[in-house]
Amino acid sequence: MPTNYYKLDLASLPDDLYNKETDVKEWLALTTTSKGSFPPDSLNRVLRLDSSVELERINGISLWMIGNVLPFALPLLVLASVFTSIGFVILKAFLLYVLILASLHKFIFAPMFMKRYKRKQLSNTDIKDNQYLHTERNNQKYNSLQFIWPESVSRPALNGTPVIFTAIPHGAAPLGITCYPVWSKLFNDKLCHWTCAPVVLKLPIVSTFMKHMGYIPAKAKHIVDTLTKKEENVGVVLDGIAGMFRSDNDTEIASIKQRKGIIKIALRAGVPIVPTYGFGHTSLWKIVVDPFGMLEALSLKLDVSLTPFFGRWNWFLGPPQRVPLCVCVGEPVKCPQIDKPTQDDIDKYHSQLLKSYADLFECHKASYGWANKKLVFV
Repeated sequence: MPTNYYKLDLASLPDDLYNKETDVKEWLALTTTSKGSFPPDSLNRVLRLDSSVELERINGISLWMIGNVLPFALPLLVLASVFTSIGFVILKAFLLYVLILASLHKFIFAPMFMKRYKRKQLSNTDIKDNQYLHTERNNQKYNSLQFIWPESVSRPALNGTPVIFTAIPHGAAPLGITCYPVWSKLFNDKLCHWTCAPVVLKLPIVSTFMKHMGYIPAKAKHIVDTLTKKEENVGVVLDGIAGMFRSDNDTEIASIKQRKGIIKIALRAGVPIVPTYGFGHTSLWKIVVDPFGMLEALSLKLDVSLTPFFGRWNWFLGPPQRVPLCVCVGEPVKCPQIDKPTQDDIDKYHSQLLKSYADLFECHKASYGWANKKLVFV
């Protein structure tokens, strides 16, 4: 019997309903339902965009991208400027670029959208409210974000338990997961903490923002403590840095065949894993992959991306293409609580996770316009 699926068009959600105080029932009242897959090519439409939102995201995402590489690039550029004149010119141009982006954000776009969305400064204590930040709201509009889920995870199915959301593919940056309130509101009322590489939470400025969004280090202890002691949700981009380097026009490649650590964590905590797939993630930026795999190997070793990528208008580290994003949720993997799971236990539930991913991809790929694409696990 076909599964009922629900769709929430986040990009079109009225702004006055996008806040912590809005009851989830008001969001659910705006969903559409399909028995089985949605119609072909119905989930890949780019909506018209307010020009001010577009300009804010062009500036804001570019600033965010450069902020992630700044701590690594700046020392090298300073060193180059000491020994070469061209290095000095590049350093000045780089600093001017950052200054322009930061000034536009601070003095124009941030005040404009904080007023428009009736937002206040980020709180040191109210992470749930922080997750409604204007920048992440504008991500949803910029990429016409839609959210799909099956009846099996609809309320009240997950009300009484913390959940691990596993998302793939990473791409250059998994913008689909930045609809942070969805993970903390739609399925249960538990705050969702996404994870990131520990080094990211040590970067200046970037780390402050991410902590205000609720991010925690992608380490077993932090994840288990969040699930069992705080009894809150956790989100993990399962393929991590490896997910940046593998995709082509015919195939989506998911580097999760050996990613079994999350299964062990789920079994120890006794919580369900809910797989999610970000259709469009691999189309946002063009990633430059060296033929020898040196950048990939170094990125994986350091747990931070060192590969160049290009966005809209071939802008280096610039804003993404305006492709539609559709985040689709699959059938949950219900993990029993096992203090010391065996390898057989881990393999059993990992196989279930892979099957859930394969099923959700096959179910929704034609609806997104990818009828001929395949999902391959490596």
